[in-house]
Amino acid sequence: MWSREFDDLIRGVSGGFLFGIPLLYTMEVWWLGSVVQPQRMIVALVTTFVVVLLLNRMAGFRHSDDVSLIDAAMDSVEALAIGLVCVALMLLLLGEITSDTPLDENLGKIIFESVPFTIGVALANQFLYRGGAQSDQSDQSDRADEQAGQPDDARNQEREQAEPKQQDQLRGTLSDIGATLVGATIIAFSIAPTDEIPMLAAATSPLWLLLIIGASLLISYGIVFEANFADQQQRRQQQGIFQSPLSETVASYLVSIFAAAFMLWFFEQLSFNDPWRMWLDHTLLLGLPATVGGAAGRLAV
Repeated sequence: MWSREFDDLIRGVSGGFLFGIPLLYTMEVWWLGSVVQPQRMIVALVTTFVVVLLLNRMAGFRHSDDVSLIDAAMDSVEALAIGLVCVALMLLLLGEITSDTPLDENLGKIIFESVPFTIGVALANQFLYRGGAQSDQSDQSDRADEQAGQPDDARNQEREQAEPKQQDQLRGTLSDIGATLVGATIIAFSIAPTDEIPMLAAATSPLWLLLIIGASLLISYGIVFEANFADQQQRRQQQGIFQSPLSETVASYLVSIFAAAFMLWFFEQLSFNDPWRMWLDHTLLLGLPATVGGAAGRLAV
């Protein structure tokens, strides 16, 4: 039961990042949250809860075919809590909420930023979950039954044909790199020309940059390899030069930050005359949403 709860939690968090990461880099929402009245905060929370409740009645972030109204309400409260906690951690990581700012400003930012994130938590199962593990287990069982009745020569021949070939590895690697590059570019393209990255970079310390790198890798790994999105078992079996969860996550992160750096240069936010430290902090900050986009791209292949 606890394992299933953990899987549901990872799936919900991953869905939240896929749908909510662009708004986390929107200064207009930061400013609106800083000045919003408590009544508007309550309206935002109630509206989000109602929308999530309707989504959970159909299919939320849990893997269940029959959801009662009480269960949907409980799941909606949990989804709202997941959204609020994750957004709070991300805004803290980005330096947009601190212990020095008033509590009402921090709450306003968290609540307004959590709206798309919480909806993403609720949408995780409906649009992204494939139940790949169960289907793959049954497929493997069927293949085992078929092979049990085959002669040894036929089985040996299948093993020889199943051995990964260099051409297949190269194709799988290029497929992952291309999908990561497309997904990262789409997300980075919408954020790179704005003023959010320079604003965040001005207040970011080296320690915070290390935390951002860690968060980028962790989120990417969770989306692709732990959330059971888009036939996760097949992704683990896909052939490629970097085809292990850890190496693929690191390689895809490097591709994503390359896309982020290129987008910053393309929109003239960075130039080759700028110091390396400026390139580093700007690229790593944009690399976080770009990595989420890259993970979404890999889900599509």
